[in-house]
Amino acid sequence: MKLSKFSFDLPANLIAQDPAKNRDESKLMILHRNTGKIEHKKFKDILEIFGPNDLFVINNTRVFPARMYGNKEKTGAKIEVFLLRELNEEHKLWDVLVDPARKIRVGNKLYFGDDDLVAEVVDNTTSRGRTIRFLFDGSKEEFNTIVRKLGETPIPKYIERNVKKEDEERYQTIFATVEGAVAPPTAGLHFSRELMMRLDIKGVKFAELTLHQGLGTFRTVEVEDLSKHKMDSESYAIPEKTAKLVNEAKAGKHRIVAVGSGVMRALESSVSSTGTLNSSTGWTDKFIAPLYDFSIANAFITNFHAPESTLLMLATAFGGYDFVMDAYKEAIKKKYAFQAYGDAMLIL
Repeated sequence: MKLSKFSFDLPANLIAQDPAKNRDESKLMILHRNTGKIEHKKFKDILEIFGPNDLFVINNTRVFPARMYGNKEKTGAKIEVFLLRELNEEHKLWDVLVDPARKIRVGNKLYFGDDDLVAEVVDNTTSRGRTIRFLFDGSKEEFNTIVRKLGETPIPKYIERNVKKEDEERYQTIFATVEGAVAPPTAGLHFSRELMMRLDIKGVKFAELTLHQGLGTFRTVEVEDLSKHKMDSESYAIPEKTAKLVNEAKAGKHRIVAVGSGVMRALESSVSSTGTLNSSTGWTDKFIAPLYDFSIANAFITNFHAPESTLLMLATAFGGYDFVMDAYKEAIKKKYAFQAYGDAMLIL
């Protein structure tokens, strides 16, 4: 399939700049694949849809304060450094993005805070990408403490405002426990503690996995022929308990709901030859686009995504290209909010 098939005009005013007042009161569009019906609800209305032994698979990754600001040695120029992932804990090597990139070369030193932290650029990886080494002799815990102090919540650039205090909480799911992501699993942002409690009372089950979302999920696709697109690798872990719950739900023909694209990609990266889920830990660069044959989930919760994004491609693969693209037209018409702080879609 071609990249241009996923192009559409997204009005700027529909890109959410703030989260909904209450997590579970965002809008919810429900797509019924068997009938072609589209419903418009609130997210908390999923209570009416799911019941005993239905299983929600959620991503417990936690966003860390990945955006830092430093100063270049000698010139003092202000440099934004976006921490993507740690490459080597012992040597404190990190894969980062820098802005403005033209000012940053191998050998440059960067100073953060009141010289609380110093880093040296050791490699160029992409036009904006660099590998840096933090010159820090303390423990891992001490290093993390300084990063939390100096870093800020990495809300996306399309949110055209400064970071607010509330972003620390709202740009994070309520079940986020395993730190390592630079972006949250946005489909999970709609779950409140009260809603999860009420689902639990109804007999709905929850299973956790971890997929640390990097910026690769949101990277611009630069090839028209999608068969040539390569996803960045992201680390994931599926515990034995989760594999067991998923396989029991599958055997019992219950609904298995993938909450977010990261969950869907992790599940599909660990399928056995018999179509069951394996417990595993590793890296995935799985790219899912239309005509993909799904093995695990039979329901999917996702947000409304940007044109030509891999997230939109995954949604159309699961829901059907024509059906989902028509639903996006409906979403624009009815002024659904798009992107990270936006509204949700449930595909059944």
